[in-house]
Amino acid sequence: MTAAKKKATHRIIPTGEATGILEARDRNDKPITVIATEEIRRGFDNLCLQQALNSKAAPGVTDIVLNPDAHAGYGAPVGCVLASPTHIYPGPVGVDIKCSMSLIQFDLPKEEIRDKKLRRELIRAIGERTPTGAGKGQRSVKKARHVNAKQGRKVAVEGASERVCKSLGIPPAWAQRCEDAFHLGHDGSKDALSRRLSDLLDGGRFPKFEDKVRQLGSYGSGNHFGECEVVQVINTPRAKQMANAFGLMDGKVAFLSHCGSRGFGFNLAQGQFRSLEKHFKSTNTPFPSNDRQLVYAELGSREANNYLDDMAMGANFATVNHLLINALILEAFQEVIPGVSGQLVYFISHNIAREEPYGGQKTWVHRKGATRAFPAGHPGLAGTLFEDTGHPILLPGNPQAGSMVMVAEAGAEKSCYSVNHGAGRTMGRRAAKRQLNQREVDKSFEDRDILTNCRNYPIDEAPAAYKDFNEVLRSVEEAGLASSVARLKARFVIKDADKSYGGAA
Repeated sequence: MTAAKKKATHRIIPTGEATGILEARDRNDKPITVIATEEIRRGFDNLCLQQALNSKAAPGVTDIVLNPDAHAGYGAPVGCVLASPTHIYPGPVGVDIKCSMSLIQFDLPKEEIRDKKLRRELIRAIGERTPTGAGKGQRSVKKARHVNAKQGRKVAVEGASERVCKSLGIPPAWAQRCEDAFHLGHDGSKDALSRRLSDLLDGGRFPKFEDKVRQLGSYGSGNHFGECEVVQVINTPRAKQMANAFGLMDGKVAFLSHCGSRGFGFNLAQGQFRSLEKHFKSTNTPFPSNDRQLVYAELGSREANNYLDDMAMGANFATVNHLLINALILEAFQEVIPGVSGQLVYFISHNIAREEPYGGQKTWVHRKGATRAFPAGHPGLAGTLFEDTGHPILLPGNPQAGSMVMVAEAGAEKSCYSVNHGAGRTMGRRAAKRQLNQREVDKSFEDRDILTNCRNYPIDEAPAAYKDFNEVLRSVEEAGLASSVARLKARFVIKDADKSYGGAA
């Protein structure tokens, strides 16, 4: 932690109000793109910038982007983008494969949830369906969907296919509102995933598979959450147009979720890190910048194929996990307030590598704590509901500052068509526990009439542990990457309060 807070010694050269560059170690190499206002730039610590430089110097890497929420992470910073046409990097995806955001819009006026007793009933109904916590699964709540190993295999191989959705009570049409409803294997087939999963299971290399499958429809720990929101559409003609296209309703209730592939994806990611580290040692391959967290595989190799298959299965699990959570949230609202209807707005990830056109070629864009930002007309949106508008971007801030729905602008090209994934930490978990006062944190929620499911709000997740969300948003807009569509204001929060676990799996 001391290293993470050491003052930055690397100089970021401003190129605009909210843009800059960090020169690569090889001055002839392309510099690192920095998206941040001066205030945000001053907050970048030395370890974060060092990890960005390490990543830029790694084999096959053509582009690194630091977003305003960037902070030290696993090999590469959280809040960064790494592009490579030749290599795949597990570190800049992370251990929570396809950690994501999703938003469901209800036809429920905000006045209907003003009553605290009703909000408590909603918290109860949600808690009976969607458990929180590192090891929690369907067995721990009485109204969850029960998923067995056979269904789990279908989820891993097919993602949000029509038959998977129907079997779990998920509206199949919601798949059209996903960044990716499913992921295929390294060769573009589902068969590759089926074979890979069989190999892992038959070889005993996927421990507790059925237990991990039972985590479908649940939140994790750490920064994962569910939030009941009131939608406030920004009062501009463009924002109103985009809100209408996205299905957002001003003054009505929505629900925002943040989670990923749970223990299922964690197992796959950890297995890959161990396997690749072993491969590096057996072949005497040096770790980039002597950092084993920057292990990689050259595309086309057996190691790369295995990683792409495992990442795809973890991503398929995360997709279905989110869709199931939203189906259960809708069910909970309908139990407490009969007649309510809801429509998924969007599901979008921020821990994934995707092959995309960029810089005149196909390249693997790794987004570690970074969100895809395709504007209207981008070829990646062809044939989708959002090809003429750009897709919704879901950016969580904190329950007190609110969150934001944005839409990409043409300027997103400068950041590999990416933006941040939230506010980003400014205080480590241990530091937050040392420096913040639990009573003051809890009172700040009471003063704002924001309810939670926790006896005490997790102090390491307090708003003060995160960067100024408004300044982060200003960085995005001033840089011309995206524009705001609607603010989301929290009315209650679902979090895991288990103090024994500080991660997000």
